[in-house]
Amino acid sequence: MSRIGNKPVVIPEKVELNISGNKISVKGPKGELFTEVVDDRIQFAIKENELIFSRSSDSPEVRSLHGLYRSLVSNDIQGVIEGYSKTLLLQGVGHRATLKGNDIEILCGFSHPVIFKKVEGVSFEVPDQNTIIVSGIDKALVGQVAANIRAIKPPEPYKGKGIRYKDEYVRRKAGKAAVTAGA
Repeated sequence: MSRIGNKPVVIPEKVELNISGNKISVKGPKGELFTEVVDDRIQFAIKENELIFSRSSDSPEVRSLHGLYRSLVSNDIQGVIEGYSKTLLLQGVGHRATLKGNDIEILCGFSHPVIFKKVEGVSFEVPDQNTIIVSGIDKALVGQVAANIRAIKPPEPYKGKGIRYKDEYVRRKAGKAAVTAGA
């Protein structure tokens, strides 16, 4: 039984939610997002300022889709009200980021600077040269753009150099000298 799918999605006063066919549009102060329910086995309806999802059968696939679509619409509502952001940190000597127009120029140990182009629907901030803040209203898009920036130079396990999330813990390994010293 999907516990998440059975929870109703409360529609705040600031948000306007429209249903047309199998498309749910959420409009709020920060923008507008769409979610399309492509599976006919998931039904949804608005009752008393709440969006309620139901499913036609109890098969595992339908149960997982039930929770998925409920979470997607809930994320859309939170996105158009508050928005989402991810903070990335650059660690290492000479690692830094700067805004060049709408793009980010990242120096992270390569022989050339890496230019990360602006993505539609996402904004970048660089409060200092070792911090990048990716923000927007679409949770999946913000997460994917942050992951793409991190993939330029993921943190390595010996010295921890690279691009990491703010709350990410990098497990460190002992180097070659520590292994031979113990033998």
